[in-house]
Amino acid sequence: MKSLHLLLQRFIDAGLEFVVVGGFAGVLYGSSYVTDDLDICAVLTPETVDKLRSALGDLHPVHRITHKKLSFLEYPPAGQPLANLYLETDAGVVDVLGKILGLESFEALRRNAVEIPLFGRRCPVISLADLITAKEAMGREKDLLTAKELRAIAAKRELK
Repeated sequence: MKSLHLLLQRFIDAGLEFVVVGGFAGVLYGSSYVTDDLDICAVLTPETVDKLRSALGDLHPVHRITHKKLSFLEYPPAGQPLANLYLETDAGVVDVLGKILGLESFEALRRNAVEIPLFGRRCPVISLADLITAKEAMGREKDLLTAKELRAIAAKRELK
């Protein structure tokens, strides 16, 4: 888990509107399934892409899904529509997802998110209920196991 805190700090400081989702969000809720990357959800407007490029500029961000390690600072060209970004940086891997399977919209995701104090900042994190929904919608074995564990965590919280 290289320096995920550095990525989060930079995104917050850049004024990026995002929500932490995925495995790291699960860890924040107490999941034992460890992750070594950061997944966030954000609407990938040209302004958002500019903020991401600014925040990641000196961390040498490259697209990790292509055969060639194309620089995110140069590709895609400004204004090109994007659904998702899968990046590798000097601080670790970050996936920027335009939407989350099983959830209505980014606006609903953001509205339901909780603000967690993290690494000296307040960080928006997917709600536990939305995370469970998303994990179940993914349908992969590891996600279903995580969803089961998160349901147990949610039930334990309700008892308190």
